Amino acid sequence: MSEKMRIFNLTQHEATPSQIRDGVYEPSPEVKERIRRLLTFEEPPSTAMIKARAEELAGIAAAHKARYAMIGGASYLMSALERALIRQGIIPLHAFSKRVVEEVMDPETGEVRKVQVFKHLAFVLPPRD
Repeated sequence: MSEKMRIFNLTQHEATPSQIRDGVYEPSPEVKERIRRLLTFEEPPSTAMIKARAEELAGIAAAHKARYAMIGGASYLMSALERALIRQGIIPLHAFSKRVVEEVMDPETGEVRKVQVFKHLAFVLPPRD
């Protein structure tokens, strides 16, 4: 039997229960806040800023001895982050979710309403050349 993958959460969001069941783990709250700051851009970034943040994020994952990292955020950052992680020997993964409509009944009124939720289904390995 193979050992379950442990996947470092390098996104600004908390892992969902299904992602946690699939092996995602969170850093400390202080590190999570640092990750959030690095993934948030208040104005259009320069190429140098994108590269620097990607390297710093990869460094955080490496410091946590990550073998895999779940990534997500601004599309213009992701390819740089993938490359920075790979240079550190860390495999980047993207979460794949499907939008599902569910019916939810209000226990007080008995009314049923439809809500859309995102269900985590898998991780996707980005292609490498």
